[in-house]
Amino acid sequence: MLEWIAEQKYTVGIILGVIFGLLARISMLRTDYRQYPTYPHGKIIHLSLGFIAAGLGAVAVPSLLDKNYTAITFLSLAAQQFRDVRNMERQTLTQIDSHELVPRGATYIEGIAMVFEGRNYLVIFTAFATALFSILFPWYWGIVAGLGAMLITNYFKTGKSISHIADVQIAEVKLDGPDLFVDDIYIMNVGLEDTRKLIQRKAIGLVVVPKNKNSRVTLANPGQRQAILHDICTIMGVYRDEGEPSLVPLAKLDMEDGRLAVFLLTQEQDKEKAKQVILRAPVLESAVRMPSEAHVQSRNSGKAGA
Repeated sequence: MLEWIAEQKYTVGIILGVIFGLLARISMLRTDYRQYPTYPHGKIIHLSLGFIAAGLGAVAVPSLLDKNYTAITFLSLAAQQFRDVRNMERQTLTQIDSHELVPRGATYIEGIAMVFEGRNYLVIFTAFATALFSILFPWYWGIVAGLGAMLITNYFKTGKSISHIADVQIAEVKLDGPDLFVDDIYIMNVGLEDTRKLIQRKAIGLVVVPKNKNSRVTLANPGQRQAILHDICTIMGVYRDEGEPSLVPLAKLDMEDGRLAVFLLTQEQDKEKAKQVILRAPVLESAVRMPSEAHVQSRNSGKAGA
């Protein structure tokens, strides 16, 4: 057996590469509170694509070692296919979103689609690293490389959450006549007396406080705010039905200091849990802004240094 392994290095490398590439995709595939991808058909689609990506990454190694550089064209073709996967996810989620009581929003959908594309590239990386070490060194080094690559892929599979950029405080929901406030941040005008009574019984208010000016601009993004509302309403349950605009969850900014007030009516009345849900909500890559990275000096700072 060991002699066969030594003789069939390419075959062993490809087999190990495909196995670890597929294992990496399985480890990154989760159906969580968002119920996406769906089970079982959504998972079958993504696992099939993961198997294809693993095969491409593993086969690329012997092709390159044999100086068959035309094999790179297959990787470029795979990149096009995975971009099509991204488009497929975007279209599917956009259609589903129109039937949500609290939509994800286009920014959230684009982030999910980007993640599914990127994870296929991580599978290619895992398969490539495993196959490379299996062929160049004894086969068991391929297993070590595969495990190491899986650790790397799982590190990159998730991004930052709101807890990295902001603090969350439980706030009081107040009614001053028809005017609705969360803490001291104005939310909206509530005209109906029945709606005001319902708000007093069911409403939860929270205030998201940015940690710096980069966080302040990120939280101001409408897509990021909609993602927070969608996550918290998905987990806590939203107390509304279609055709009730006065009960729609809202997130409004304090224009002076950048605090974000979150107002919603939930099925589950647990303010501490709602706070934890917001802290764990994802920071969307397309919503991140970093004005502090702009190397621009103000006129006043230039005079001070003169």
